[in-house]
Amino acid sequence: MKPVAIIRFFDIEGPGYFATFLDNNHIPWQLIRIDEGQALPSSIAPYSGLVLMGGPMSVNDNLPWIEPLLCLIKQAVASEVPVLGHCLGGQLMSKALGGTVETGLIKELGWGRVTVTDHPVVQEWLGEIKEFEPFHWHGETFSIPVSATRLFSNVYCENQAFASGIHLGMQCHVEVTEDMIRKWIEVNAEEIAINRSSPAVQAAEEMLADLTSRLPQLKAVADRLYGKWISALKY
Repeated sequence: MKPVAIIRFFDIEGPGYFATFLDNNHIPWQLIRIDEGQALPSSIAPYSGLVLMGGPMSVNDNLPWIEPLLCLIKQAVASEVPVLGHCLGGQLMSKALGGTVETGLIKELGWGRVTVTDHPVVQEWLGEIKEFEPFHWHGETFSIPVSATRLFSNVYCENQAFASGIHLGMQCHVEVTEDMIRKWIEVNAEEIAINRSSPAVQAAEEMLADLTSRLPQLKAVADRLYGKWISALKY
């Protein structure tokens, strides 16, 4: 089987649990480290799927790799190679599919429940799940592309995820591990402190509370989403 291409934009925002999921399902993958200057592939042909991780930059920034990556996403979609985006990755997908990305009404940092949309397409991805608690770390938000269906939302961010056929874009994080959360808190301590007055920004202690129950519950949701996504991989 051809490997899944995983694009990393920031060293502390790697594939996390998603890589574990692929390993558990015996699916090969290749990490492409944009943050270390590695080049994007010019063609999607060598890969069975395309996965985009998170990062602190904006899709609206003038960065040399953004336009080539948008072209790669469009190429994957045209070739029916499944694309999966986490946070920044979901924003890149939205833009590539004709959507927009702009500053959200409020920053979300930490755990926060989302409500699953009542729609047949959503049931294909999440079954009978009606709500769950993912991890958040974003200040911008994407629009839902015309071709897509909203999967879930919350009071702070209406567009938390969308599906367009076999492609899945998420604003929130279902891939986080305990190590990732601890590292994000450490690196972004100033951002947390500056935004603590926001009702959607948790203190570090709140982010680290109940991880022994929160993370397994989140993995169960991730398994459902990722399981649907890998069913379309190009062998």
